[in-house]
Amino acid sequence: MQLAPRTVRAEVDDGPTGAPFAAGTTGLGDLAVTLDLTDDRLRWSVANRGDRPARVRRVAVELAVRDAAGPVRMFRHGYQSWSPCDTVVVGAGRDPSLGAAGLREFLGAYHADQRPAAEGEVRSEWVTVLADDTSATLLGALGGSAHDVTFRARLDERSVPVVAVEALLGGARLDPGEERALHDVRLDDGGGRADAAAAPALLEAWAAEVGAREGARTGAPYQVGWCSWYHYFHQVTASDVAANLAAADGWPFEVFQVDDGYQRAIGDWLATNDRFPDGLPRLAADIAAAGFRPGLWLAPFLVAPDAPVAHDHPDWIVRRPDGRPLGAWFNPDWGGGEDGVMWALDTTHPEVQAHLEHVARELVATGFTYLKLDFTFAPSLDGAWHDDRATPAERVRAGYAALRRGAGTDAFLLGCGVPLANVVGLVDGNRIGQDVAPEWSLPPERELVPGYLAIQPAVASAVGNTVARSFMHRHLWLNDPDCLLLRTERTRLTPAAIRTWADVVATSGGMALVSDDLRLLGAEARALLDDVVERGRASDERARRGSPARCLDLMAPGPSAALASGPDEVHVDLAGGTSRRRQAV
Repeated sequence: MQLAPRTVRAEVDDGPTGAPFAAGTTGLGDLAVTLDLTDDRLRWSVANRGDRPARVRRVAVELAVRDAAGPVRMFRHGYQSWSPCDTVVVGAGRDPSLGAAGLREFLGAYHADQRPAAEGEVRSEWVTVLADDTSATLLGALGGSAHDVTFRARLDERSVPVVAVEALLGGARLDPGEERALHDVRLDDGGGRADAAAAPALLEAWAAEVGAREGARTGAPYQVGWCSWYHYFHQVTASDVAANLAAADGWPFEVFQVDDGYQRAIGDWLATNDRFPDGLPRLAADIAAAGFRPGLWLAPFLVAPDAPVAHDHPDWIVRRPDGRPLGAWFNPDWGGGEDGVMWALDTTHPEVQAHLEHVARELVATGFTYLKLDFTFAPSLDGAWHDDRATPAERVRAGYAALRRGAGTDAFLLGCGVPLANVVGLVDGNRIGQDVAPEWSLPPERELVPGYLAIQPAVASAVGNTVARSFMHRHLWLNDPDCLLLRTERTRLTPAAIRTWADVVATSGGMALVSDDLRLLGAEARALLDDVVERGRASDERARRGSPARCLDLMAPGPSAALASGPDEVHVDLAGGTSRRRQAV
């Protein structure tokens, strides 16, 4: 297939504008878009040639797919940790946002642009692969620190596939005479390969270049540990942690991480609730005394309306256009004074950045040198931000940069619920899939938001993302596929499903954290973990040498379900929760 430039488009406060593609500079009202499109790169920039500030929502160049041999399939890469990845046929797939058009903040959590897609359009974030019957072509932004890039595909009125390469600036202010360079976009046809390995190889090469450009932190050791969340959830207590520390003797854990449930309030991360009466210093000391690295969860960019931070610093809260606080997430279990609505901290505000730096520094000084940073999409949402020149990507990155400054270079920072493109070089690990749960899959009637069943916690959804995003491991960070669930009681997972998820985690080479009450685990569970760690370390070592686990069915329609590393292969039945393993010859 060939990609032929067609149009250049931009969107500002005054609305969208467009013009036919021309090499060099194209005028779009007060904006000037300069493009240099070659066989393997798109280099571009946008400038304000007017006499007043312009708020630039997005800039795009549209490419027509010529000479496609059969239907064109698109690998849809999700925006953040929990955004699903799958493959669809252009013209036949449907963007899930069309079922939730009125839930703008919700859509902003899962897509770079929180507005619904157009009817008939499918989109991929940061990177995509287009494939027909004889070839595959990658399009991928070579960065994400300055702005997001979305690829939107559709069929035009003549049923020709068209893909728009879109730089999302999110309404950032561009002053008169100002020019902003946009991230280069890699175009790679892999020399015309069309076998099953073509798309994964293209993605690995892209990830390696992005990691080199953005200074990816990929040197941390393979991570094995324990996490409190999937057994205790919000109700974890100091006694629960102590009981698991006592039961952990002899287990191969290095990290012992306490998750959500210890904090006095969302946003109040240095004080504990009454279930942890001795405070964080005692908690860290007890974990360290047992021989493990203390780990702690926090949602650093969210704040409960009744938290001291919100009361003492109302100017730190992002506002809607009408002046009301921006509700960035909703979780009734958190309470907070507005029935679970959480507000967003303004990560562009210097005082907020200093606050985040202070929180991270204090937690590390207390002993928590492993920090899990959750729900960190919050700075990407539309709102009235202190620095209106910052793009959504820059707002996310500003918050992470403050946390990294406070935590120091030796701390392990794990991103979660994070726009993946925005944090390369700042995190050591990243969640690359949805939350697991003690059940394999969810029936359609349990869908909470139309079109978004795949974002709800369940192991089957996490399998698809873990397999599809395997190319990221050790190129961009350490992949975190989410926790192993080994218990056979207090769970809806069958023994086959437990083993299937363990096989996927092991083959992926990603982080291996157990999230069970260890007192429920016997010799069989311990043997399964030992197997995961042995195989996981071998897969991780292959990734260190430049060969991460590889998806075997990436461009087949639907979620991915087959993964290989070295001689090991695992093929998952996503509907049934079973799998088969084979040793490749």
